[in-house]
Amino acid sequence: MSLWVVLQGFCVQRYELQLLECECREQLPPMLKRYYKDRDLGTCQKTTNSKGVSRETENSNKKSKAMKRIGNLYDTICSTANLYEAYLKAKQGKAKSYGVVLFDKNFESNMETIQAELISGCYCTSEYSVFKIYDPKERDVYRLPFRDRVVHHAIMNVVGEIWVSTFISHTYACIKGRGINGVLVHLKRDLKDIENTQYCLKMDVKKFYPSVDHDILKVIIRKKIKDVRLLKLLDEIIDSAPGVPIGNYLSQFLANLYLTYFDHWMKEDKRVKYYYRYADDIVILAPDKPYLHGLLVDINDYLTNRLNLQLKGNYQVFPVAARGIDFVGYKFYHTHTLMRKTIKVRFCRKVAKLNKKNLEPKAYRMAIASHMGWAKHCDSKHLLKTILKDEKIF
Repeated sequence: MSLWVVLQGFCVQRYELQLLECECREQLPPMLKRYYKDRDLGTCQKTTNSKGVSRETENSNKKSKAMKRIGNLYDTICSTANLYEAYLKAKQGKAKSYGVVLFDKNFESNMETIQAELISGCYCTSEYSVFKIYDPKERDVYRLPFRDRVVHHAIMNVVGEIWVSTFISHTYACIKGRGINGVLVHLKRDLKDIENTQYCLKMDVKKFYPSVDHDILKVIIRKKIKDVRLLKLLDEIIDSAPGVPIGNYLSQFLANLYLTYFDHWMKEDKRVKYYYRYADDIVILAPDKPYLHGLLVDINDYLTNRLNLQLKGNYQVFPVAARGIDFVGYKFYHTHTLMRKTIKVRFCRKVAKLNKKNLEPKAYRMAIASHMGWAKHCDSKHLLKTILKDEKIF
């Protein structure tokens, strides 16, 4: 029996593995013990220092600072422990989907094939399934078979911390521990400095994901990574679709990486104090309009000449007190924060329909849980009191 079959049979999750004591491991089959040994000796090992900081993270951060470029990563990506961890992550929340069920029917063979292709260097990205979504803009979404998603997770298990270490603290999209909540914390805090946040420059990049230049992206990746085999694999994935395809697990990180040196230029060269970026949406705060208009010219020049990107023509420079900053689903003012109008309208319509039904409080709460998540991070007490039929719900 192969290690893959043993792993699948025991259905080990990473957090479960970390809870098992050494004496418990002695009772496991030999092949599962080998999994533990592979994992503990590899990048999955996690211990903490006296401050409670993961030594893996601590060492990775030290290495990232000490070493300009990092190599010897590819063998870790191809390891059994890393590939199985990647499989579990790719499967999470999708266990009953058709692609995962189909993959699991020949789990052992599929995992061995992926590993063999990676080790031999002959892995090629599968054909994409392309479809359109409207949210409300029309976008092309590229979907890959499950096997390719496993490979993407395997790569990110190893290079994720290396790339995230290059991101500034004020970029938020698709980064663990940041996201929309990170924007809320920083922007609400900074708006307390009323004198220096009088005006806002709000802009975004025109067709950002399809416009990412592959040659420039490859150069940026090589600033931190020098493993030749890994670079060849990343180049193949990048060249498998135009731009950075929406729908790929890797795409969200590659998109952040593409703009990360622009972020550093903004903070370190231009000395912009109040700067926030969520994907390609950018907000900058300053005490006066002329400064922002001058900065806009420099930004446009940088994006055009260095990254081959174009700003949308709908950029805005406006007083914060008069209009508020419409960003990541909220409208920010110096004194308060409101829910974005479109989200509020959908919330009100949903509640209006639910109020006509005779639902139990628990079912009612579950039906509006997602919108209540938006509401709890802004000044929405009056809104909730107006639209909800039972005040006990909030």
